[in-house]
Amino acid sequence: MIWRKTKIFLEMIKIEHTLFALPFAFMGALLGSVVKFHHLPHWSQIGWILLAMIGARSAAMGLNRVIDKVFDAKNPRTSMRAIPAGLISSMEAIIFIIISMVVLFWAAANLSPICVKLLPIAVFLLVFYSYTKRFTWACHLYLGMTVALAPLGGWVAVTNEFSWTAFVFYVAIVFWLAGFDTIYATQDVDFDRKEGLHSIPARFGIPNALRIARWFHLVTAAGFIGLFFLTNLSWVYLAGILIAYALLMYEHFIVKPTDLTRLNTAFFTLNSTLSIVVFVFTLIDLVVFAG
Repeated sequence: MIWRKTKIFLEMIKIEHTLFALPFAFMGALLGSVVKFHHLPHWSQIGWILLAMIGARSAAMGLNRVIDKVFDAKNPRTSMRAIPAGLISSMEAIIFIIISMVVLFWAAANLSPICVKLLPIAVFLLVFYSYTKRFTWACHLYLGMTVALAPLGGWVAVTNEFSWTAFVFYVAIVFWLAGFDTIYATQDVDFDRKEGLHSIPARFGIPNALRIARWFHLVTAAGFIGLFFLTNLSWVYLAGILIAYALLMYEHFIVKPTDLTRLNTAFFTLNSTLSIVVFVFTLIDLVVFAG
């Protein structure tokens, strides 16, 4: 019974989608530590960042499921999610969210003072995002701003400060997330318009939405190359982002206004691969650099 319930909760929060942000959270910690202190972060810091990510993402997904439960029940694509399907009650989800928030606060308290001070802003964004689709097509950018707190938080956690380099990294991830979330939203155009929900595809149409997503990812590409010039990263990192560029180009190649059949490949497979590739090449680069 406990294992079954655990599986339902893990499915509710799409635990596999952690592959999007977690590598970049670690990358933020690595870059921040090496840029400021010229050494890799301690294992304890990595552990607390991992715990903070688990808490933040679990709370965010739980909130989204509770706040959107009425729309999820109406949408054929989401009607079998845990809450509308009756597998988890709203109260159980709220308890899960509270526990996740406690885990996030605990982890932040063990990282750096500034993490605790900035926690209310992070919590606000986690809650606010789920309401943005009710009034603005820019909801994808709000989601990007929320998820990109992972790399920014990783940086701040080990340095206890902001920097322009961290901000460039943050912006790159904001537009990366907004780009592929815009692509993902193309499958719900008819439902969103019917229910009065807002998204870039619903507002501008699928062809224009895919063009906008490409522009978003051009900002990401510029941000990644900006990191190369703002840090002491070498050709190893550069090789990694060239692979990332190829993945982004392929993502836009396989999704067309008249053919959305490979949407899941573009959304999950390519983007999770991209985050892992960029992190791994950065790690190799920094391990060599840190000596």
